[in-house]
This record gives sequence, C-alpha cells and structure tokens, in this order.
Amino acid sequence: MIVFQDKEKELAHNKEILQNPELFWGWDTPAGKLRARRRADMIITEIKKKNASKILEIGSGTGLFTKFFQESGLKMHGMDISLDLLEKAKSKYSIQSRPQFSVADAEYLPYKSNSFDAVVGVCVLHHLNLEGTLKEIKRVLRQDGIILFSEPNMMNPQLMIQKNIKPIKKIAILGETEDETAFFRWKLKRQLEKLGFNDVSIRPFDFLHPWTPKAFIPHIIKLGACLEKTPFLKEIAGSLFISAVK
Repeated sequence: MIVFQDKEKELAHNKEILQNPELFWGWDTPAGKLRARRRADMIITEIKKKNASKILEIGSGTGLFTKFFQESGLKMHGMDISLDLLEKAKSKYSIQSRPQFSVADAEYLPYKSNSFDAVVGVCVLHHLNLEGTLKEIKRVLRQDGIILFSEPNMMNPQLMIQKNIKPIKKIAILGETEDETAFFRWKLKRQLEKLGFNDVSIRPFDFLHPWTPKAFIPHIIKLGACLEKTPFLKEIAGSLFISAVK
C-alpha cells in the first residue's frame, strides 16, 4: 500500500492493480469481506476502550478500513503514498463527509508531534521500512496514545513459503510485491520495546483464508475460533494483532 523499501516499484505495482485492488488484496471475496470487518472491529474495540477519538490510519489505500472506522464515530485522518489509491478512497465519500486524506511517506509524516490519540493500519507495516516508520508513528502519537495494527504472521506455513521463496512470490495471483515480508511476533515485540513503546501485545489470530469457498466459511470460522485458543497451534494463524502504548 505505502512506503515500501523500493517506493517507485511499489507505486508502479499499485497502478497495475488499480482496476480492483481490494480483490487483489483479498478483501473483496466473501471470506475476505468477513476478514476485513473482523480486523476493523478489533481495532475499533480497542480504540473505544482508550476513549481515543483523533485517529491516523497508515496506508489507507482505497479507504476500505477508513470507512469502517469513520462509521464507528472516529475522527479519521488517512494517508498513503499512492495518489491513485487515495483517489479511489475519496470517491467513497461526499465532500462533506470525507475524512482528511494526505499523500505522504510514512517515514516522513506531515503531522505535528503529539497529534493523534491512536495510529492504526491493516496489512501495511510489512510493506514498509519498519524502524523509520515506527519512529514517526511514535512521534505523532500523544503521550499514552495507542498503536493498533493487523499484520501477516511469518509463522503461518503458507506465508512463510510465500514471503521467502522468490519464484512463488512472483506468482501474480498471490498479490506479492518484491519487498513484502511478514513478522515473527517475538521479534516485532522486541523491536517495539526497543523503540520505547510500552504494554506491547502481539497475538496470532485468524485461520480463515480469503479464498475460502462460501459454503465452507462457517465451518472454518468455528474451527479457527478453537485453534486460536489452542497452545502451539495458534502460533500458525494467518495474522498478528498488534497493540502498544507510547
């Protein structure tokens, strides 16, 4: 979505998928729509626990998640490096209801320090130069502000193969870009703590694949709910839910 290690390549990639990026990212299938809604709800729940209101979304893309967040009553600011994607995001709103969207680099955020109650994002950090981005996120967060992200889990067998074997990574249907990665949760936790974040929590979740046939979705959801509570097996879930406090 934004601010990749090779930004020009990724901007070109965004143009290639512009016709239907949400399908390309796996959010527009029946299972994908459920996965998107779940991630949005998880973030919204945590924000409301903190009574946060002014929110920055990193990597807004087409505004899919921005819309979920705004409809829950949050005051949203969205940013992305891709003007093309943000034009799609803007088209989802009337001028009166449109959140503030900015074309920007996540390593050089165009906001004052201590500006936001929360910084959030879905499937974006794994595209970025992580340390520089996290430093900027911390800068724009108010004291005791919270970060909330959903990211791919490198312990998931499919993702481990997909993110690390180049011939597989280049298969177009997988939606991979050259510099994408995923996270080991213990390594990410250490990095966040090293940068001065507190109350770091990273937990694996979600066994529902975006391309799950519609008839199988209820069964996979039930199975996944059990697996998410099962020691060891939960570690291979598809995603990580990340929270930390400044």
